[in-house]
Amino acid sequence: MKKIITTPNAPAPIGPYNQAVLSGNTLYTSGQIALNPETGELTLGDIKTETKQVMENMKAVLKAANMTFNDVIKSSIFISDMNNFGEINEVYGSYFDDTNAPARETVEVARLPKDVNVEISMIAIK
Repeated sequence: MKKIITTPNAPAPIGPYNQAVLSGNTLYTSGQIALNPETGELTLGDIKTETKQVMENMKAVLKAANMTFNDVIKSSIFISDMNNFGEINEVYGSYFDDTNAPARETVEVARLPKDVNVEISMIAIK
């Protein structure tokens, strides 16, 4: 059974997809970028600020599914410049306990939606 997860506390989808899909006890999130859900504007000040907005959006999606970062088993991080990895990793890591952190890959890509610098998706199990 598939349940669509939506919340006004994360950016609304801008295409034919949903914020997340819950199948059984597994949550599959769409990628989040640094869109402020209240204003619809990008939060791009610096890479740490941008990454924090992405993680706050993801936190809202997880919460809408009655989950937290402790339930995340896999993260995918897409970045436009591997030189930003350290700062992105610092912010991302602050949302996880090192002993319970999920599996993860980080991939540099040529371009991301709206020309942002970072996009993150996750899989979580309750």
